[in-house]
Amino acid sequence: MGQQMTQPETRVIKGVNKIMEFQPKIEAMICTYCTYTAADMAGSQRLQYPPTVRIVKYPCTGRVSILHILKAFEAGADAVFVGGCEIGSCHFVEGNLRATERVAYAKKLLAETGLGGDRLEMFYIGASDPHKFVEAVTQMTERVKRMGPNPLK
Repeated sequence: MGQQMTQPETRVIKGVNKIMEFQPKIEAMICTYCTYTAADMAGSQRLQYPPTVRIVKYPCTGRVSILHILKAFEAGADAVFVGGCEIGSCHFVEGNLRATERVAYAKKLLAETGLGGDRLEMFYIGASDPHKFVEAVTQMTERVKRMGPNPLK
């Protein structure tokens, strides 16, 4: 899988050259019970993570559809990650397993269209693991910075 290295973007603003580093826009589609609780705890503990993520809360990741994922990219997201309960701990029994299947299929669609399947990932984050949420945001931010902006923008 060929990944592009991007250079800082140069813009001329009122006659002054400014180097602006690409700041990705990442949409996190996360479940209320586990991943959102971990994200909230990360904030409460004042853990530092890149400000590149926008959270969309779902009752369960089993409600995330492939259409939601594709619409996020169409709307300009540089990456999307789905954060669900840990395997075997889903409050809706197997919602996270359904989400896993949908994410795998959406990754395949993104790869076939040339957008890149690596712009989408599924994470399993327990409610008591804010560090894992921070790690997921950081990992996706670094990955997208290497890949560059969404070509649909």
